[in-house]
Formats: sequence, structure tokens, C-alpha cells
Amino acid sequence: MKRLLFIPILLLTINLLAETQTARIDKNLTIYTDVMRQLDINYVDTLNYDDLIKSSINYMLHKVDPYTLYIPKSEDDELRRMTHGKYGGVGSIIMYRDSNVYVNELYEGMPAEQAGLLPGDRFVKVDGMDCEGKNTKEVSDRLRGNPGTTIEIVIERDSQLITKQVTRRDIHLPAVGHATVLQDSIGYILFTEFTNNSAQELLTVLDGLVQTYGIKRLIIDLRGNGGGLIDEAIQILGFFLPKDTEVVTTKGKIAHSNHSYKTQTSPIFPHMPLAVLVNGQSASASEIVSGALQDLKRATIIGERTFGKGLVQNIRPIAYGGHLKVTTSKYYLPSGRCIQAIDYAERQRGHELHRDTAGGILPDVVLTDSQKLDITYNLYRDHMFFDYATRYHRQHASIAPATEFILTDQDIENFCLFLDEKQFSYETETGRYLGELIDMAKQEDIDSTLLAELETFKPRLTVDYRAAIQRNRNEVEKLLGGEIVKRYYYHRGYYAYLLRYDKEIKRAIEEVSHL
Repeated sequence: MKRLLFIPILLLTINLLAETQTARIDKNLTIYTDVMRQLDINYVDTLNYDDLIKSSINYMLHKVDPYTLYIPKSEDDELRRMTHGKYGGVGSIIMYRDSNVYVNELYEGMPAEQAGLLPGDRFVKVDGMDCEGKNTKEVSDRLRGNPGTTIEIVIERDSQLITKQVTRRDIHLPAVGHATVLQDSIGYILFTEFTNNSAQELLTVLDGLVQTYGIKRLIIDLRGNGGGLIDEAIQILGFFLPKDTEVVTTKGKIAHSNHSYKTQTSPIFPHMPLAVLVNGQSASASEIVSGALQDLKRATIIGERTFGKGLVQNIRPIAYGGHLKVTTSKYYLPSGRCIQAIDYAERQRGHELHRDTAGGILPDVVLTDSQKLDITYNLYRDHMFFDYATRYHRQHASIAPATEFILTDQDIENFCLFLDEKQFSYETETGRYLGELIDMAKQEDIDSTLLAELETFKPRLTVDYRAAIQRNRNEVEKLLGGEIVKRYYYHRGYYAYLLRYDKEIKRAIEEVSHL
């Protein structure tokens, strides 16, 4: 009898909780509306309420998690880019540095490249908008627009102002960044994002490698791939796993968020040996592919622990043509492990966020980036590779093909002379900590004799960056040469050039050769 009474009591409790939650939402919405009304009536200046409300919505969603986003109708291009991998624009990557926005990279054959823009150009005006004081988003929003429309862009290059007329077009970013054949009939595919039809693109490229070159083994490179559409990930897994294999499940608060995803087709390459490269920027769909292949013993995973983004977003339409990209569930792999590394609900409970060490995908072969704290990091951070490549491109009309280009001893010496000119300084981590220690000692009025002793260590921690460059010659050639090659042969040449220096790929070749 008690058991029979328990069910209606439980249902009543759930209903009361739901009503309480609804009442709480209604109360706070009433308060919010009243605040906006009072602002409108009483505030001394005229306010832009569209911006205010958009900002308040975005702040609220940021408190939830970084992936739940409000996309107003005016940003339909961004929604198209997320789902289809294309948008209306000029085909460039821009960067912010020194309070200005610059051209960072150009996509080959796209309007910006065809109009004659170059990496290193500083944006002065875009479509009538003065770029001074603007950030990359503001400039990017101005560059994007309906395909077929023409905008005027004023850039500064070598202290000269140059005006360009650029006609926007549909910019489609290919999911396969590079594909080639390595030694011993091993294929290599760099896969950059999971967007609409990206699985078919990968299949077309892979089939071409098999038919043309007879590859028998494959390396899939998911390093830096931030994910995308789960359906594309499932399709790719279906190329290598038996039909009806469960590869991932989602679990959420409401029933229709719970799904079991299985491969839908018979595998095309059921026995092809696989190695998958990942790093700390491999996330979401990349983690589904690598994690499922690992759990099901179908591939060797190589690299660094992945990002740990196991939250599922669905796009829901909202009022006035906008959309809400909202987190609805979490991903779980065949072994039952959850991909997600950070519990954002902890922030709502007033706790500090931390990364779960079990989150993400731990590779079978762990390779760490040993160069993160050396001179190459400092050169990259200070844009020295970028700036020298900009100058080099101005001075050299052409270079050898990407697969043959080599930096000579004279090239390295010229780079060092450039660093001298730029007054580049390289401070070690130890040196930085010593400086902080000395500053702290001064604040605490430490004995002057001890301070003097600490100061004597400074010269010993000063690094001869020329010697440091020679010690890290391989890595310098990789990063500097890659930046130069990119100016002439764009991404296709850049990726081809990097292959010869890529230690992770060399290890992947070793691993997949034994499968």
C-alpha cells in the first residue's frame, strides 16, 4: 500500500517543484522588464536597448557555459558558418595586435587574395568604418556580408595607404586541409572541421588516395580540430566500423536529449590500419571519433590529451528570427566514459571551476610539446616569425616549391639580424620568476645584501638568442619556414612543408606501420 502511495506523492512533488521554478522565472523576468522600463523613462541619456539586451543575454549565457550562445537574426552568417562551413565574406583571417587589426592569412583564390591584400596589411577603413580602436569581431562583421556585394577596404602597407575594392562571395572552407601519401603506402589526411558534407569530402579524398596511390594504411590528423556536427562524426566512424556499432550516446535532462548513435552503413575500409593524431585543441566531434576508435580497438591514438568538450548543443529557433545554441546533454563513449572535462554547474554552485583529469581522450601514445617554453615560443608570441616572413615576401618574388624550400644558414643569419633590429629580447621563465622575486623582496624591505646577491643571478640567466636558435634549429626552421611558405603557397603549401618537420607524424608512421 505504501508503495502505491509513493508514486502519486512523487509526481506531486515534481509538479510543485516545476511550478516553483516557473514562478521564479516569471518573477525575475518581471523584474528585468521593470528595470528596462525604468531605464527608458529615467536615464539621463538615450540608450541603445538592442545592444543592452543582447549584452545582458550574452552575459547570462556565459555564466551557464561557453558554448550556449544567442545568435540574433543579424548574425545569420555565423550560423551558416557553424553548420555548413561557409559564409559571405572576403576569405581572410585577421588578427589583433598593438591596438590594431591586421591581415593574418589569406585563402587562396578568394576575394581578399584576388584583390591584392597581403598578410601584414593593417586595416584603416572597412566599408566606411574607421578601424581605429576596433577589435577583430567588429572588423570581421564589417568584412562579412551578402555574396556579390562590393566593399571598399583601405589598408596601410609600408607606411602607404592603399584602397582596394573587394567583392564578397560565398566562402567555403574545405574540411580536408591537406592530403598526401607518405612512405610505405601510408596515406595522410588533415581533417580540420566537422561541417555539412565534410564526411563525404573525407571519403572522396580517401578513396582517391586508395584508387590512385594504392594506400594500405591511414593517418587521420585531428590536431586543432574543434569539432562540429555529430552526424558527420558518425558517418566517418561508419567508414571503418561495422554497421550498427554504438559509437556514442548523449544523456540530458529531458528525454528527447538522450540518444544512442550507431553507424548506419557497412564499412568501406573495415580492415585499414588507422592512426589518429590529436592534441589539446582537438574537441567535441574530434573526441567522439578518436575516443570511439580507441574504445573499440580500431585505431591507435597519438599525441596530447584532448580538450574535453563533451557538451552537446542544439540550435533552437527563438523570437524575431534569432536562434539559441543551447547545451542539452553530454557525450558518453562506448566504454561509458564522459568526454566532458569541466563541470560548469560548479560555477552556479559558487565553486571554482577545475578540469577533471579523466576528461578528454588520453592517447595510447602520449607525446608532449617540449617546445612550449623555449625560444621558439617567445619568437612566435612576439610575432617575430610573422613579421620576418612579411619582409621576406616583400623582398623575394618567388621561392622553391613548398616540398623543396629550405632555409639556408644565411637565411637564419638574416633572421637574427632582423631580431637585432627589432631589439628582440628573450627572457627565460627562470629569469621572469627571479625578477618577480626581486620586486617582492624590495616591497618587503629585504636586507640590501641579499638583494644584491639576487641581482648577481640576472646576467647568468640572460640568454644568447642566437645560440638558442641554433640549439632549436629544427623547430625554428619549421615555424619560420612555414610562415614564409604560407605567403607563396597558402595552406596547401604550408601543410606540405610542415610534414618534413612533424615529429608526431613520424611517430604515427612508426605506429601504423606495425598495425
